[in-house]
Amino acid sequence: MMKKFLNKPEAFVDEMLQGILSAHPDQLKHVADDLRCIVRADAPKPGKVGLATGGGSGHLPLFLGYVGKGLLDGCAVGGVFQSPGADQMLEVTRAIDGGKGVLYIYGNYSGDRMNFDMATEMADMEEIRVESYVAGEDVASAPKGEEHKRRGVAGIFYVYKCAGAKADEGADLDEVKRIAEKAGANVRTIGVALSPVIVPEVGRPSFTIGDGEMEIGMGIHGEPGIRRGSLMTADEVVQEMMDQILPDLPYESGDEVSVLMNGLGATPKEELYVAYRKVAEILSEKGISVFKVYVGEFATSLEMTGFSISVFKLDDELKGLLAKPACTPFFEQVEL
Repeated sequence: MMKKFLNKPEAFVDEMLQGILSAHPDQLKHVADDLRCIVRADAPKPGKVGLATGGGSGHLPLFLGYVGKGLLDGCAVGGVFQSPGADQMLEVTRAIDGGKGVLYIYGNYSGDRMNFDMATEMADMEEIRVESYVAGEDVASAPKGEEHKRRGVAGIFYVYKCAGAKADEGADLDEVKRIAEKAGANVRTIGVALSPVIVPEVGRPSFTIGDGEMEIGMGIHGEPGIRRGSLMTADEVVQEMMDQILPDLPYESGDEVSVLMNGLGATPKEELYVAYRKVAEILSEKGISVFKVYVGEFATSLEMTGFSISVFKLDDELKGLLAKPACTPFFEQVEL
């Protein structure tokens, strides 16, 4: 039986957006009389490259939670686990264009790719220059050498953060895109899940995991992982996950990284810190230093129990951009 705090399941997304906009009118607004077209309250910012994203609901703070100072300028919001429409993406693009063009940053999912491509073509007809970066850093979703097939998951946070900081510096569209590509190329993620999710309009679990089971590599919509088996200790789970991440880039002794410990919706922070304890031990043993650790919910999947680990390899340029301040209703950072 579905137990959620809802009114009508079909109203879930719009009522959620009404709540967010009512709570944060100083930071966010909607445009084109469409609740699903969310932009910064001060958009457009003249002379600044606009950054837009989009994707399905059910992942807060991904995607719209990164609209704000130092990060993104707008987001097109889809239904639960559904891509927003191309027309909504175009409305967001119009609203955030400050005269220097717009960069789309979104995850590698077929519906998003199709609709963002359509929005790009429509924007071009209105003489708004648009470039795109498609994030895909989930090592469990395709093998090394086939990175173009990988899903975009929590590691997209680092792309938003660095590209947003670069845009705030006044960089042009090509330079902001270069940073997005560089950030995306230097992050790897893998997740683990213990429980399914219930999409409100469906009303039943979207998949099953047996009592005492876990799945390594499951996607944020319940996409299949790389191994299902009996639940292991936290240290054993983290070791298996890091054994997938670290060789992939690869990360090596002398590297400096940032780590994102991301809860998928129903995992207590206490457990995330238990897991990070082992991550820190593994990185230290390999001679990899850590600049900044983020622990919390950054890309969720409704009430899924589980977490993901993202490791972001830094150089001086990326480290400087990551350290810049940012502020949205869902994320705040002072300059590091």
